Amino acid sequence: MKVSFHGQSTVKVETDKHTILIDPFITGNDTSDLDAAQVQADVILLTHGHNDHVGDTIDIAKRNNSLVVAPFELAEYLGSRELNTHPMHIGGSHEFDFGKVKLTQAFHGSAFTDENGQSIYTGMPAGILLTVEGKTIYHAGDTGLFSDLKLIGDMNDIDLAFLPIGDNFTMGPEDALVAAEWTKAKRVVPIHYNTFPLIEQDGEAFAEKVKPGKGHALKPGESLEL
Repeated sequence: MKVSFHGQSTVKVETDKHTILIDPFITGNDTSDLDAAQVQADVILLTHGHNDHVGDTIDIAKRNNSLVVAPFELAEYLGSRELNTHPMHIGGSHEFDFGKVKLTQAFHGSAFTDENGQSIYTGMPAGILLTVEGKTIYHAGDTGLFSDLKLIGDMNDIDLAFLPIGDNFTMGPEDALVAAEWTKAKRVVPIHYNTFPLIEQDGEAFAEKVKPGKGHALKPGESLEL
Protein backbone atom coordinates (compact mmCIF):
# COMPACT_ATOMS: atom_id res chain seq x y z
CA MET A 1 0.00 0.00 0.00
CA LYS A 2 1.35 3.40 -1.04
CA VAL A 3 0.51 6.49 1.02
CA SER A 4 1.51 9.87 -0.41
CA PHE A 5 1.33 13.51 0.70
CA HIS A 6 0.27 16.27 -1.71
CA GLY A 7 0.49 19.57 0.16
CA GLN A 8 -1.67 21.15 2.89
CA SER A 9 -3.65 18.18 4.27
CA THR A 10 -4.12 16.16 1.07
CA VAL A 11 -3.24 12.49 1.38
CA LYS A 12 -3.64 9.69 -1.19
CA VAL A 13 -3.83 6.02 -0.27
CA GLU A 14 -3.34 3.55 -3.13
CA THR A 15 -4.04 -0.17 -2.81
CA ASP A 16 -4.27 -2.82 -5.51
CA LYS A 17 -8.01 -2.18 -5.77
CA HIS A 18 -8.73 1.38 -4.64
CA THR A 19 -7.47 4.95 -4.68
CA ILE A 20 -8.55 6.95 -1.63
CA LEU A 21 -8.11 10.72 -1.34
CA ILE A 22 -8.30 12.63 1.92
CA ASP A 23 -9.07 16.38 1.90
CA PRO A 24 -8.19 17.01 -1.78
CA PHE A 25 -7.34 20.73 -1.77
CA ILE A 26 -5.53 21.11 -5.11
CA THR A 27 -6.80 24.14 -7.04
CA GLY A 28 -5.48 27.27 -5.33
CA ASN A 29 -2.92 25.26 -3.38
CA ASP A 30 0.52 26.27 -4.60
CA THR A 31 2.14 23.45 -2.62
CA SER A 32 0.18 20.71 -4.41
CA ASP A 33 1.87 18.58 -7.08
CA LEU A 34 -1.46 17.23 -8.40
CA ASP A 35 -3.59 18.25 -11.38
CA ALA A 36 -7.20 18.41 -10.20
CA ALA A 37 -8.47 17.69 -13.73
CA GLN A 38 -6.51 14.44 -13.90
CA VAL A 39 -6.77 13.03 -10.37
CA GLN A 40 -8.42 9.63 -10.08
CA ALA A 41 -10.25 8.60 -6.91
CA ASP A 42 -12.62 5.80 -6.00
CA VAL A 43 -13.21 7.30 -2.57
CA ILE A 44 -12.83 10.76 -1.03
CA LEU A 45 -12.68 11.13 2.75
CA LEU A 46 -13.28 14.57 4.25
CA THR A 47 -12.44 15.77 7.74
CA HIS A 48 -14.51 18.97 7.68
CA GLY A 49 -16.09 21.60 5.47
CA HIS A 50 -13.48 24.32 5.16
CA ASN A 51 -12.64 25.07 1.54
CA ASP A 52 -8.96 24.25 2.01
CA HIS A 53 -10.03 20.67 2.83
CA VAL A 54 -13.11 20.08 0.68
CA GLY A 55 -11.07 21.62 -2.12
CA ASP A 56 -11.78 19.96 -5.48
CA THR A 57 -14.05 17.26 -4.07
CA ILE A 58 -17.11 18.18 -6.13
CA ASP A 59 -15.33 18.15 -9.50
CA ILE A 60 -13.23 15.06 -8.74
CA ALA A 61 -16.18 13.09 -7.38
CA LYS A 62 -18.44 13.94 -10.33
CA ARG A 63 -15.76 13.02 -12.86
CA ASN A 64 -14.88 9.72 -11.15
CA ASN A 65 -18.26 8.87 -9.59
CA SER A 66 -16.34 8.73 -6.29
CA LEU A 67 -17.92 7.81 -2.98
CA VAL A 68 -17.55 10.77 -0.59
CA VAL A 69 -17.42 9.91 3.12
CA ALA A 70 -17.84 12.92 5.40
CA PRO A 71 -19.36 14.16 8.66
CA PHE A 72 -23.17 14.15 8.41
CA GLU A 73 -23.95 17.79 7.65
CA LEU A 74 -21.13 18.06 5.10
CA ALA A 75 -22.25 14.80 3.45
CA GLU A 76 -25.82 16.12 3.30
CA TYR A 77 -24.68 19.31 1.58
CA LEU A 78 -22.50 17.47 -0.93
CA GLY A 79 -25.34 15.05 -1.57
CA SER A 80 -27.46 18.05 -2.54
CA ARG A 81 -24.78 18.78 -5.14
CA GLU A 82 -25.51 15.36 -6.67
CA LEU A 83 -22.52 13.53 -5.19
CA ASN A 84 -22.62 9.94 -3.96
CA THR A 85 -22.11 10.40 -0.22
CA HIS A 86 -21.96 8.33 2.94
CA PRO A 87 -22.65 10.37 6.12
CA MET A 88 -20.92 9.55 9.40
CA HIS A 89 -20.38 11.17 12.77
CA ILE A 90 -17.80 11.29 15.54
CA GLY A 91 -17.34 7.97 17.31
CA GLY A 92 -19.03 6.02 14.53
CA SER A 93 -17.30 3.51 12.29
CA HIS A 94 -18.28 1.70 9.11
CA GLU A 95 -16.83 -1.17 7.09
CA PHE A 96 -16.60 -0.31 3.39
CA ASP A 97 -15.29 -2.47 0.57
CA PHE A 98 -12.08 -0.41 0.60
CA GLY A 99 -11.54 -0.58 4.39
CA LYS A 100 -12.86 0.64 7.73
CA VAL A 101 -13.44 4.30 8.56
CA LYS A 102 -13.96 5.71 12.05
CA LEU A 103 -14.36 9.40 12.82
CA THR A 104 -12.69 10.90 15.88
CA GLN A 105 -12.94 14.22 17.63
CA ALA A 106 -11.16 17.28 16.28
CA PHE A 107 -11.31 20.74 17.83
CA HIS A 108 -11.78 23.26 15.05
CA GLY A 109 -14.60 24.82 12.98
CA SER A 110 -16.42 23.67 9.85
CA ALA A 111 -18.21 25.74 7.20
CA PHE A 112 -18.09 25.69 3.41
CA THR A 113 -18.16 28.84 1.29
CA ASP A 114 -19.86 28.13 -2.02
CA GLU A 115 -19.34 29.79 -5.40
CA ASN A 116 -21.88 32.50 -4.48
CA GLY A 117 -20.01 33.44 -1.31
CA GLN A 118 -22.64 31.76 0.86
CA SER A 119 -21.26 30.24 4.07
CA ILE A 120 -22.85 26.87 4.80
CA TYR A 121 -22.54 25.19 8.21
CA THR A 122 -21.13 21.71 7.71
CA GLY A 123 -21.27 20.17 11.16
CA MET A 124 -18.52 19.25 13.56
CA PRO A 125 -14.97 18.70 12.30
CA ALA A 126 -13.41 15.27 12.67
CA GLY A 127 -10.28 13.21 12.44
CA ILE A 128 -10.19 9.97 10.48
CA LEU A 129 -9.01 6.51 11.44
CA LEU A 130 -8.68 4.56 8.20
CA THR A 131 -7.87 0.85 8.42
CA VAL A 132 -6.88 -0.76 5.11
CA GLU A 133 -5.19 -4.12 4.54
CA GLY A 134 -4.50 -4.50 8.25
CA LYS A 135 -2.82 -1.08 8.58
CA THR A 136 -4.29 1.92 10.40
CA ILE A 137 -3.75 5.50 9.23
CA TYR A 138 -4.79 8.40 11.47
CA HIS A 139 -5.47 11.72 9.75
CA ALA A 140 -6.10 14.22 12.53
CA GLY A 141 -7.69 16.84 10.27
CA ASP A 142 -7.50 20.37 11.64
CA THR A 143 -7.33 20.33 15.42
CA GLY A 144 -5.72 21.70 18.49
CA LEU A 145 -4.11 19.44 21.05
CA PHE A 146 -6.63 17.56 23.22
CA SER A 147 -6.14 14.91 25.86
CA ASP A 148 -8.30 12.25 24.17
CA LEU A 149 -5.47 11.80 21.69
CA LYS A 150 -4.08 9.56 24.44
CA LEU A 151 -7.25 7.48 24.27
CA ILE A 152 -7.03 7.28 20.47
CA GLY A 153 -3.47 6.02 20.84
CA ASP A 154 -4.40 3.51 23.53
CA MET A 155 -7.35 2.09 21.60
CA ASN A 156 -5.74 1.86 18.17
CA ASP A 157 -2.54 0.43 16.74
CA ILE A 158 -1.65 3.39 14.52
CA ASP A 159 0.88 2.68 11.80
CA LEU A 160 0.97 6.21 10.35
CA ALA A 161 -0.32 9.52 11.71
CA PHE A 162 -0.78 12.77 9.79
CA LEU A 163 -0.69 15.65 12.29
CA PRO A 164 -1.12 19.40 11.62
CA ILE A 165 1.79 21.60 12.67
CA GLY A 166 0.94 24.97 11.10
CA ASP A 167 -0.07 26.76 14.32
CA ASN A 168 -2.47 29.75 14.34
CA PHE A 169 -5.44 27.65 13.11
CA THR A 170 -4.32 24.24 14.45
CA MET A 171 -1.66 22.69 16.64
CA GLY A 172 1.81 24.12 16.27
CA PRO A 173 4.95 21.97 16.19
CA GLU A 174 5.35 21.82 19.98
CA ASP A 175 1.80 20.60 20.57
CA ALA A 176 2.06 18.23 17.62
CA LEU A 177 5.09 16.60 19.23
CA VAL A 178 2.92 15.86 22.26
CA ALA A 179 0.21 14.50 19.95
CA ALA A 180 2.77 12.25 18.25
CA GLU A 181 3.72 10.85 21.66
CA TRP A 182 0.13 10.35 22.77
CA THR A 183 -1.06 8.64 19.59
CA LYS A 184 1.87 6.16 19.76
CA ALA A 185 2.02 6.17 15.97
CA LYS A 186 4.82 4.14 14.42
CA ARG A 187 5.42 6.92 11.88
CA VAL A 188 4.37 10.57 11.86
CA VAL A 189 4.02 12.98 8.93
CA PRO A 190 3.41 16.73 9.45
CA ILE A 191 0.58 18.35 7.47
CA HIS A 192 -1.26 21.70 7.25
CA TYR A 193 1.80 23.93 7.02
CA ASN A 194 3.56 26.20 4.49
CA THR A 195 0.46 26.61 2.32
CA PHE A 196 -0.07 30.21 3.49
CA PRO A 197 2.21 32.72 5.27
CA LEU A 198 0.30 32.36 8.56
CA ILE A 199 1.14 28.65 8.80
CA GLU A 200 4.77 28.61 7.68
CA GLN A 201 6.73 26.00 9.64
CA ASP A 202 9.85 23.87 9.31
CA GLY A 203 8.57 20.35 8.68
CA GLU A 204 12.05 18.84 8.68
CA ALA A 205 12.81 20.32 12.11
CA PHE A 206 9.56 18.90 13.45
CA ALA A 207 10.26 15.45 12.01
CA GLU A 208 13.73 15.41 13.57
CA LYS A 209 12.22 16.04 17.01
CA VAL A 210 9.82 13.11 16.77
CA LYS A 211 11.32 9.93 18.27
CA PRO A 212 14.21 8.74 16.06
CA GLY A 213 13.00 7.09 12.88
CA LYS A 214 9.36 8.00 13.41
CA GLY A 215 9.18 11.47 11.85
CA HIS A 216 8.91 11.92 8.08
CA ALA A 217 8.55 15.37 6.51
CA LEU A 218 7.26 14.35 3.10
CA LYS A 219 7.49 16.81 0.22
CA PRO A 220 4.41 17.00 -2.01
CA GLY A 221 4.39 13.89 -4.15
CA GLU A 222 6.57 11.83 -1.82
CA SER A 223 5.23 8.62 -0.32
CA LEU A 224 5.65 5.88 2.24
CA GLU A 225 4.93 2.17 1.88
CA LEU A 226 2.80 0.46 4.50
